[in-house]
Amino acid sequence: MNEAERIILVGLIVLITHCLEGITGFGCTVLALPFVAMLLGLKTAVPVLVALAWILAGYIIIRSWRNIRWKEFFFILLYVGIGLPVGIMIFDCFSEFVLKGILSVFMVFVGIHGFIKTYRSKAELLNGNVQAVSRKTPMMKGILLLGGIVHGAFGTGGPFVVIYASKALANKTLFRVTLCLLWFSLNTVMMAKWSIEGKMWTGEILRNIGFTLPFLIGGMLLGDFLHHKVNEYYFKILVYAVLFASGLVMGYSTIF
Repeated sequence: MNEAERIILVGLIVLITHCLEGITGFGCTVLALPFVAMLLGLKTAVPVLVALAWILAGYIIIRSWRNIRWKEFFFILLYVGIGLPVGIMIFDCFSEFVLKGILSVFMVFVGIHGFIKTYRSKAELLNGNVQAVSRKTPMMKGILLLGGIVHGAFGTGGPFVVIYASKALANKTLFRVTLCLLWFSLNTVMMAKWSIEGKMWTGEILRNIGFTLPFLIGGMLLGDFLHHKVNEYYFKILVYAVLFASGLVMGYSTIF
């Protein structure tokens, strides 16, 4: 495969995955990483995709900042923040292979369960009868704590936040922009850390960001357009479909 073919292939992956995140508010990095890593190498793929996700999240925040639910955002940060150092401390106590395998199966299960539950609630969703679940329940808090622990250990706690947000933020626009604010904040910290370490703005990374930028813009604009066209029912279906696909991709990348 020559350089031009590689760039086009990476660009198409970016276009599709960032269009999906433009609609739902999550999923672009976990879906794109295994495939982009095969084409660019992991050390280049990770910072490139984080930078692209940061740009996409920033665009959605600018477009929909009035819809941010600040209380939910800080509530998520609080509980994920409590779990994060625990995950960092117990990093050596668990097998990454086993935990990611369990997490991928869990994501697939939640995706299927959510799809079935959404289908059964089709009439209510199409009529706009969407109700959020109370965030104060022990289960909801536990989901966020677990997300913080897993993210601190292996950087893969995002699915737990998505599961929480899909229940606590009933409206599609509130869900998308509040999640994007979280990803924007976390990715800012990660990019700052890599910048200090000299791992972020290398010539190769900047070149690949530049090559993929037109594809990002295309996916970003298309995803934002489709977000405002899709109704709550199909939005929920797509959220669980992306969660399901993310579980499959994570499982594949863990095994192979």
